[in-house]
Amino acid sequence: MNCLIIAAGHGSRLRDLSPSKPLTPVAGVALIEHVISAAAVGGATRFTVVTGHEAARVEAFLEELAGRLDVAIETVRTADWDLPNGHSVLSGAERIAGDYLLMMSDHLFEPAIVERLIAAGSGGAGVVLAVDRDLANPLLDMDDATKVETGEGGRILAIGKTLARFDAIDTGIFLATPALADAIRAAIAMGGAGSLSEGMQMLADEGQAMSFDIKGGRWLDVDDPAALAKAESMMAGSTGNAA
Repeated sequence: MNCLIIAAGHGSRLRDLSPSKPLTPVAGVALIEHVISAAAVGGATRFTVVTGHEAARVEAFLEELAGRLDVAIETVRTADWDLPNGHSVLSGAERIAGDYLLMMSDHLFEPAIVERLIAAGSGGAGVVLAVDRDLANPLLDMDDATKVETGEGGRILAIGKTLARFDAIDTGIFLATPALADAIRAAIAMGGAGSLSEGMQMLADEGQAMSFDIKGGRWLDVDDPAALAKAESMMAGSTGNAA
């Protein structure tokens, strides 16, 4: 199973602690190494990483990591990493044939989430998003989280950071088909900025976006110093590279 990882952004909220968010250490291990290791344990076999900010450093690290972990890692530089994250998805998806996992370089997670998502499959949908329905999860930053409203059978009805009505949180872990990149391109053609959420909403409006309940699986968006502190605490004593 191919895995596309977005690692192009500036990571401005962690800039004072680390010049490169993907390379920010958590329990002595770079964030992106945690992501790749956990995804590999969960069933990913090949990786495409989209780089941008601090690209040379990230790419050099990934070259070393590929040899150390004995996994295939291809890097692709996005043309403009100031653009919304959907543009990074497009840059990477061009190199992948068929379905693929889509992840963020700054989200820690248990490998079992990925394993169960792969086993569930797309079910004919254009994209399946792993969601956390535990809105009381103390690891969540509800102010910054991307919210998800779901309907019958887990169908995604709406997605975005400012939803007033929602029943789940976006974990940043997707099982995508080529339809996702097509939807992002369509959103851009209609005047959208090119965010991943815009593409997701287009698929949702077409009934082609489904949710997958992680059912208590642990994950964490490491996006600011407070979240980094939570990550360090969560990983303390851990024997693996996963949440």
